[in-house]
Amino acid sequence: MDTSWLLHALNLAYALATLGLTTLGLAVVFGLLGVMNMAHGEFVMLGAYAVVTVQSWGWPIATAMPLAMLVCGVLGYAVERWLIRPLYARPFDTLLATWGLAMVLRKTVEAVYGRGYRNIESTLGAPVSLGGVQYPGYRLALIALALVLMIALALWYRRSTMGLRVRAMTGNPVLAQALGIDTRRLASQTFVIGVVLAGAAGVLLAPLVRIEPGIGVNYLLDSFFVLVVGGLGTLGGFGGGVGVIGGTQSVVSSLSGQTSGYAVVLVLSILFLWLKPNGLFGRR
Repeated sequence: MDTSWLLHALNLAYALATLGLTTLGLAVVFGLLGVMNMAHGEFVMLGAYAVVTVQSWGWPIATAMPLAMLVCGVLGYAVERWLIRPLYARPFDTLLATWGLAMVLRKTVEAVYGRGYRNIESTLGAPVSLGGVQYPGYRLALIALALVLMIALALWYRRSTMGLRVRAMTGNPVLAQALGIDTRRLASQTFVIGVVLAGAAGVLLAPLVRIEPGIGVNYLLDSFFVLVVGGLGTLGGFGGGVGVIGGTQSVVSSLSGQTSGYAVVLVLSILFLWLKPNGLFGRR
């Protein structure tokens, strides 16, 4: 029995899961606050280097997650409070400011860890049998985790009190303030959640990728393509963007290499943006 179709389906699901995990933090910040965080990829990078750090200390890999969340949370709070908050009314300035932050973070990591590649020593890649196909168990766990995370985010956004306040702040900040919602504090919490999600994604992907100071650029490009195609402010748009970009990258990269794959995805993203100014699936 030919099981190649199942292997291709699992590889596609894995590509979509990793893209969704690395894009989710930027979707929260950009979609809800209107801030294009150009340092998003560097927060993913910090999560990956958290794994490098705990392994060099001889700690279990599991301890990298709380370390990454702590570092990204503290740094995210400081960035929102003293860098982003004074620039909310000037979107282009926030883009430049976070671009500068990305370069600072990248150079800092280079100074501490060097420019070379790092690989994580782990036994998480042990294969498991699924439908007659041997597939890495850790990849399957990432696919399941990404799905659970998307569902949890949807429930949080639609059902929780904080989600209700975020929707009110996004829809009409002045009215939200008049109703007693502390929009500054809520914006700070939202930004912190976004960068912590980015750091967590870096931890989860660290055992599967080569870690070096420049990896954040690729993650930022992927996330940007997803948001351009899918639109902002809707989970359907986010999921659709992940499907279009992840599927296109998976097919094109396998046929013609990663560089040309990025070129094709860029062209498709520009085309979608031109056809649908508010995103393929529309704004809220």
